[in-house]
Formats: sequence, C-alpha cells, structure tokens
Amino acid sequence: MKTTDADIRATLHAALRREHAEKLAQPLILDELSLCQGDGRIDIVLIDYLLQGYEIKSERDTLERLPRQIEVYNKVLDRITIVTAPCHMDEVIKIVPEWWGIMKAEMDENGRMNLISYREALNNPDINAFSLAQLLWRDEAIEILKRRRLHKGLLSKPRNMLWSALSKRLNLQELRREVIHKLMIRVKWRE
Repeated sequence: MKTTDADIRATLHAALRREHAEKLAQPLILDELSLCQGDGRIDIVLIDYLLQGYEIKSERDTLERLPRQIEVYNKVLDRITIVTAPCHMDEVIKIVPEWWGIMKAEMDENGRMNLISYREALNNPDINAFSLAQLLWRDEAIEILKRRRLHKGLLSKPRNMLWSALSKRLNLQELRREVIHKLMIRVKWRE
C-alpha cells in the first residue's frame, strides 16, 4: 500500500502531540503555514520556543519542488525535518542541507504508519530576519514597534517597511520571540 500525505500527516501529528504532552506550555501545531508571502507553504509547523517545520513527501509526491522549498524554508524556520516515503530517501539525503532532519515514513505489515528517525534536525545557521518578520500581520508589527517605542514615522507605512524596521531594530532572538508570541495568540488563522 502506498503512503499518502494524509497517512503521514495524521501519524506525524499524533507523534508530535505525544512528544510534547508532558510540557507545561503546549505548542501550537499548524498545517500549511505560508512562508515568505506565499513563496512556500510548509506542511506542518510546530511552534513553541522555536519554529519547527515538517515537510512531507509521500510515495505519490515528486521531489521536483523540493529545491525551491528548501530555499524558502531555510529563510524562516529554526529547524526543519523532511518526512519521506522510503522511495525518496536516497535522493532526499543528497538534496537537503545537512542540518535538516530526515524521517522515513513507511507502512508495516499490519498497515500501520511508522516514522523512523534517520537524522535529527539541527538549528538553522542562517535565518533571514526580514523573512521571519513577514509572518506578522501589519497590525501585529505595529503593536510590536509601538510597545518597543520604535514606531516613530512608521505607523502609516506599508507592511514591507514595518517588517524591514523590525528586522533591522531587533536582534534575531528578540524577533523570533515576538513572532512566536503573535502566532501563538493569533485568533483567526485563515484570513
């Protein structure tokens, strides 16, 4: 039986929930988070103190878009793991950066999906602050700038200028903390 995105996604969601069940603050797990203003969309993102992305490649997928996805995901996500069907393993190992995690997703003889860790994800060495700031809605960016008293001359500016101001005036750790906080408290997710 071929692995499907839905099979892998359901198993991965369950594994992430189990892995984080004991934590005091529960992480946010989202499907299909748009990155870099729609240049890419990560299959699953786990948000706690980091942005951890999971890209799924089932047997029904090709790896044609993977180089572009790597380029986009590397700008924003702190850690990235590709979860792939066995048929893609050799090629995935060649394509993804060494700091990406790799998991193999395969069905056992009883038809159960198993996720097998091949390589743990490491921290992204080169996050782009502007691309990270693009995860913020305009009103969220303004609120952060106001709270930090960095808003002078910016309130009527387009969001690109707000993102630029945040990416230049906050260090990466501060920006990540602000972005994660806004994502965690955001009420309406699909506007």
